[in-house]
Amino acid sequence: MRRHWSLFATASRYALIGHARNRFAMLLVVVYIPVWIALAYVTIPGEPAPFRLRATGEVLTPPGNHLTQITGALNAVTLIAGFMMFAATFTGGAFDRRLAMAGYPRYHLVLAKLSALTLVCGAIAAYATVTVGVSWPPRQPLLLAAALFCAALTYGALGVVFGSVLRREVEGMFAILMISILDVALQNPLSSSGSDSAVVRFLPTYGAVQASMSAAFSDASAVRGLVIQCLWLSGAAAAGFLVFRRRTRNALAPRRKPWVPARRGPGTDGSLPSRKSGSA
Repeated sequence: MRRHWSLFATASRYALIGHARNRFAMLLVVVYIPVWIALAYVTIPGEPAPFRLRATGEVLTPPGNHLTQITGALNAVTLIAGFMMFAATFTGGAFDRRLAMAGYPRYHLVLAKLSALTLVCGAIAAYATVTVGVSWPPRQPLLLAAALFCAALTYGALGVVFGSVLRREVEGMFAILMISILDVALQNPLSSSGSDSAVVRFLPTYGAVQASMSAAFSDASAVRGLVIQCLWLSGAAAAGFLVFRRRTRNALAPRRKPWVPARRGPGTDGSLPSRKSGSA
């Protein structure tokens, strides 16, 4: 047990060091989140924006700038978590492969990455929730933080997938950027007239959007939205584990036993049969 804990702690330390060295991601966390949320509050009109929340069926009428702040927070945390995990997977893939081929248990590497992802997403979600709360108090701040946390985890797992299957860094960045923008924008009632469409139920952050809207503007339970988001999270995490397992597999051909020619002769040991006594 002590050996397993030592292996896990070592892998977790390297994973956190890798995230800490990504200074651009740290800058995005510190600057991008509050700037995006503040601009949404200042520039978007505060007129009521009625819409029907599919998770609860109730009609909500929050101010337009408050509504945009919630979708902006979702967009910010998903982008940052996806970028960080993609960068960590893309740049550290060769190192993980060498560790695995040297005998380092892959399960410890995966658990370490999940632990680092959980800590990073928890910090991002808490920071975004506090930033939103500076302008106005959400009805259920803990559930709002949980929704942002689950959305960030989902895109973090997707970042692992993209970092393992894509060959160029620009491809992964563009994929995460476009998916996150389309995902959240299509569910924003101010920017999309089809936010109430049945198609949006299949988007990656549908559950998180429903839960965050309910938590921010209603006293109704947001558990259903969190459960839906956890399904997306489980699928993305399973895909991330499979591609990580495939990427760190041993690419060398299995060793075969050398071919030994069969011995010739009447006997199995190659010796001549003995003559019977009295034979000519």
